[in-house]
Amino acid sequence: MASPSAGPAELGFVEAVPSWRLRSEQFPSKVGGRPAWLSAAGLPGPPELACPLCGRPMAFLLQVYAPLPGRADAFHRCLFLFCCRTPPCCCGLRVFRNQLPRRNDFYSYEPPSEDPPSETGESVHLQLKSGAHLCRVCGCSGPKRCSRCHKAHYCSKEHQSLDWRLGHKQACAQTDNLDSTVPDHNFLFPEFEIVIETEDEIMPEAVERDDESEIIGTMGEAHEEELESMAKHESREDRIFQKFKTKISPEPEQILRYGRGVAPLWISGENIPQEKDIPDCPCGAKRLFEFQLLNYLKADRLGRSVDWGVLAIFTCAESCKLGIGYTEEFVWKQDITDAA
Repeated sequence: MASPSAGPAELGFVEAVPSWRLRSEQFPSKVGGRPAWLSAAGLPGPPELACPLCGRPMAFLLQVYAPLPGRADAFHRCLFLFCCRTPPCCCGLRVFRNQLPRRNDFYSYEPPSEDPPSETGESVHLQLKSGAHLCRVCGCSGPKRCSRCHKAHYCSKEHQSLDWRLGHKQACAQTDNLDSTVPDHNFLFPEFEIVIETEDEIMPEAVERDDESEIIGTMGEAHEEELESMAKHESREDRIFQKFKTKISPEPEQILRYGRGVAPLWISGENIPQEKDIPDCPCGAKRLFEFQLLNYLKADRLGRSVDWGVLAIFTCAESCKLGIGYTEEFVWKQDITDAA
């Protein structure tokens, strides 16, 4: 793995926007709702989107639009993160990468319009241009269909049963407007756009000064026999956590930090991955850090425990060519308890 740099990160903040801004053709970065799939072909199927821990369908958490300058085959590039939201399993995690050249079968060669479309209705689009059908509950690949109307599609029996209980039983015969009768299943995360700003540089000496004052203050109150162990362990923990707090404090509403190849910002000295912990891409290339999601997301409205300190996403250093398919990348989870 290449040594990470310490350059500035791009910070992500959530913002409410009109629903048309979050459609696939706008190439959004966003939290929650249904995935705005980049490529309409080769979607990850239900087995890939089942929680690796409990087997239940995972929920879409966020996507980050991250094209690579100078790479014709990655002119459009997006990363999709999914998580299990079923207690007590949480939080099984999986992340997928998809990329396309500028000239492709799905989008115009020209940039998307900044003007709202003439049709801005709230109906849910559950069939892609490729003809692939999406699950009415989660918006992922829906190979199963209702045996009664043959129009409603699902990723799993679990989501078919949920949709039946919450309205499809009554709407099943109304096949002409199924997409406009999709109920709120209380499964999706609230939907927002992620807007990106460049992080202002924080002077390194300011971080070091804060670290030093906190550690000296702590040691001044300690007994002599405790100082050695504190110097070996606790001071390191203090420094890492203090660095995290100092870096976050100027923009406390940030939920995402993007910087391909930069150093991740950890919340604790515990459970930091080593090179051997980050598996190589199947193509043989190393993986490098690309972005991290902070526990400040506050995305859950259902009172269920979906919690972490830092989610760090590592992707193929070569961003290898995959045709029009989706390939799985790697997520490292550092819990808040690791900082305790």
